Amino acid sequence: MTTRAMPKPHRDRGIEGRMAKWYASTTLSQMKEFRALAQQIGALLPEAGSVLEVAPGPGYLCIELAKLGRLQVTGLDLSHTMVKIAREKAQQVGAPVHFEQGSASSLPFPRDSFDLLVCRAAFKNFAHPVRALEEMHRVLKPGGRALIIDLRRDASPATVSREVDRMKLSPVNRAITKLTFRFMPLKSAYTKEHFEQMLAQTQFSKAEIGGNDLGFEIWLTK
Repeated sequence: MTTRAMPKPHRDRGIEGRMAKWYASTTLSQMKEFRALAQQIGALLPEAGSVLEVAPGPGYLCIELAKLGRLQVTGLDLSHTMVKIAREKAQQVGAPVHFEQGSASSLPFPRDSFDLLVCRAAFKNFAHPVRALEEMHRVLKPGGRALIIDLRRDASPATVSREVDRMKLSPVNRAITKLTFRFMPLKSAYTKEHFEQMLAQTQFSKAEIGGNDLGFEIWLTK
């Protein structure tokens, strides 16, 4: 019998204070990936297309999207510290991104607001994942798409270890990150069956669940 995935026995998880600053510093090593993903997303959108990133953390992807120069970019994060960091980083490079504080399960935007929505490495932390999916559907324009990128629960320890090594962190940060993965993200992550269960309760017209042995890349169409 398949274990149901929702809701979770905790509130939405936001990273605050020193942990948020550590996370912002550590994920700088992934800038090449943020730039590549921004190019991929930008190629799918029309001139002045609107993008919402849910849980952008320090805002690196949003900033890279804004640097493309032709998109309207918004980021919404639960963490007050992350919103502050993201705003500061966007201001430093003159990137026109609007960052707000708020919850994925109650997005503070009108219906049919965005052409595309992206949620990277955060969906597993939402306390009410189905509600978050419903909110994503609500704020997308008709025909709009959502992209969810996240760990898979059945990723092997060896796969996770290789991924952390690839990030080229300092020895201390590498050890901390591996320990964090061991005790937190994988236990909160979902299987393909979990996602199929959750998506069956939404009104998305199309769902494509892809990815690799580390995580999922899920494309949804309203």
